[in-house]
Amino acid sequence: MKRCVIVDGYNLLGVRERGFSAGNFMTETARERLILELSGYHQRKGLAVTLVFDGWRDGLASEQREWRSGVEVIYSRRGERADQVIDRLAQELGRACAVVSSDREVSRRARAAGAFVMGSQEFALRLMEAVRPAPLPSDRREEEARPRRAPEKKGNPRKLPKAVRARQRKLKGF
Repeated sequence: MKRCVIVDGYNLLGVRERGFSAGNFMTETARERLILELSGYHQRKGLAVTLVFDGWRDGLASEQREWRSGVEVIYSRRGERADQVIDRLAQELGRACAVVSSDREVSRRARAAGAFVMGSQEFALRLMEAVRPAPLPSDRREEEARPRRAPEKKGNPRKLPKAVRARQRKLKGF
């Protein structure tokens, strides 16, 4: 089964765009720009990308699905939130997907379904890094970002905790 990334669209836009609100006239432009960036991400990583937007207030009576530049875009039907669509997709795909949302309830339910969960801020940074060239080997940002251990802990102080290493292994695929 092909691995995929399910993105909570307005949640990610809220993190990326300052002053963004779903009723803002810039909404369409921001959505189009996000679709183009996710299309580039899809092409580079080879992962299926599903972008879910809320349509619960102004949407149609049925769920809308469309393919745009290799990205599946889903607008939830009127009366249904994007969170519910994401939950349903995470239940269907389980371990084969990653869910991108900063909504705690969505993250909790996706984790319970077996999906890998990334925060919107974390994914936005990965999306920006995918566009930028790779850093030079002399760049020590990763080393500086490591969490510092308390002096009373035993073990190799340069080795990250097991849970952090496991998360980083999973992140490499996305």
